[in-house]
Amino acid sequence: MLWPVDAKFAAVREALFGNAPGAKQRAQAALEVSKNCDVEFGAAFALAAVGDSIKSRVLVDDLNQRFPEDTCVRFTYLPVVRARMALNRGNSSEAIELLKKAEPYDIAFTCSWFGSFGSLYAPYVRGEAYLASHRYAEAAAEFQKVLDHPGIVFVDPIRVMAHIQLGRTFALAGDKAKAKAAYQDFLTLWKDADSDIAILNEAKAEYAKL
Repeated sequence: MLWPVDAKFAAVREALFGNAPGAKQRAQAALEVSKNCDVEFGAAFALAAVGDSIKSRVLVDDLNQRFPEDTCVRFTYLPVVRARMALNRGNSSEAIELLKKAEPYDIAFTCSWFGSFGSLYAPYVRGEAYLASHRYAEAAAEFQKVLDHPGIVFVDPIRVMAHIQLGRTFALAGDKAKAKAAYQDFLTLWKDADSDIAILNEAKAEYAKL
């Protein structure tokens, strides 16, 4: 059995990399062992990222009730997951507004004892919200913020995803040169990755269209 800290990290990884069943399974595995704030956040974010806002909201409500004075919960975890759920509803403006509370802590380490898990999630989700709003310059700046702080984001999967999202942003903005460069950075990082990973195949297909 995975430790809850490993399972929550795995849940987020599977969610971001396009494996919704795996994300849900890992999230449930983590919650069966522990419901500390870091584990609940990881599970809630993973579930929201794969579109399961109903179960994610239950965890968000529990976090809000049990940790009302926790700085990371109030100013990072809750705004990030709530913003992700707003995006699921197609409300990018609400997502941007929700993340204003997290902005002063954008490049701070979270309270998680597992390395830097959860750090720079606010800029990443804000980038998604700007992208959904067709505010491409602002979206690119947020994804670049993730990439500019490797010592904070460390091995978190959003570091990889930021390359792809940056490529998507530049492509939609009509800057094919920068889009190709962003995708190439990702494909170089993942040159030895398993060929059946959903997000890898998506990125290859998107790159081929440029």
